[in-house]
Amino acid sequence: MSASSPVHRTGLATAIAGPLPMAPSDWAALALLGVIWGGSFFFGKVAIAEIPPLTMVLTRVAIGALALWIIARARGIHMPMNRRLAGEFLLLAVIANIIPFGLIAWSQQHLPSGLSSILNAATPLFTVLVAQAFTHDEKFTLGKLMGVSLGFLGVAVMMGPALLGQLGGHELPAQLAAIGATVSYGFAAVYSRRFRHLPPLGIAMAQLATSSLLLLPAVVLIDQPWLLPAPSLPVIGALLGLGVLSTGLAYILYFRIVGRNGATNISLVTFLVPVSAILLGALVLGEALEPREFAGFAIIALGLAAIDGRPARWVRGKMG
Repeated sequence: MSASSPVHRTGLATAIAGPLPMAPSDWAALALLGVIWGGSFFFGKVAIAEIPPLTMVLTRVAIGALALWIIARARGIHMPMNRRLAGEFLLLAVIANIIPFGLIAWSQQHLPSGLSSILNAATPLFTVLVAQAFTHDEKFTLGKLMGVSLGFLGVAVMMGPALLGQLGGHELPAQLAAIGATVSYGFAAVYSRRFRHLPPLGIAMAQLATSSLLLLPAVVLIDQPWLLPAPSLPVIGALLGLGVLSTGLAYILYFRIVGRNGATNISLVTFLVPVSAILLGALVLGEALEPREFAGFAIIALGLAAIDGRPARWVRGKMG
């Protein structure tokens, strides 16, 4: 598709056809993305034990970009590029990758993964606020506000009072860094709407390649990775999982959902990330599920239903 496709740009967002309602295939894609991104906290926690944050982020986006370039070559997909698009991808790389990945990587040195996932679940709240300010077709609705509130409450209930009790205190800077990442993700989700006329694979590849080029000078100057000890095999495996799965393939799904369903709906994945992590632990590692986790699942499901709106429309139809 040509980069000159007719679109009208307004601020952070793009004024083209509004987001579509979430179809079953869209919910399936969102759930799959939640599973893939659920693994990113595990991979990141393993890698950060031996790799400095900047080097880890560069390795993550570079591996993701390389994986997507190989896929694009195999499928014969060519990304159109001009000066305007290059500038837009520059900004997208900063707010979607460099800022949030860097803040999360640094905060993971100080926070348990469970607390990180709770803070990450604030992403839909900030996305709704940014969308309210910068879009014309993703404004506040009662369903969205109720759904986002219920989703966040569900994550908090699922994680339990022990982790919530760790909010504040001496780890406050790391917690603020994690929240800063969610704010950046909110802006990135809304800004990503302007690329929906391009193929998701091409958008993801261009974003990650731009992020790699921007990070390389900083990593060379600050981390000097050639002086670091060689990473262990588990860390190499974690970096590959982080780059190929949790970054490269994940962003193909991300841009597909943003293009079809809008910024608010893609941000819902942060409610599903801790759900997938807990369910994978139960299914793969045999970990027992606690009553609070079932309660959290139910509250998150109610929140997603409130945002989707179809259950409420069905009830109104029956009452009418």
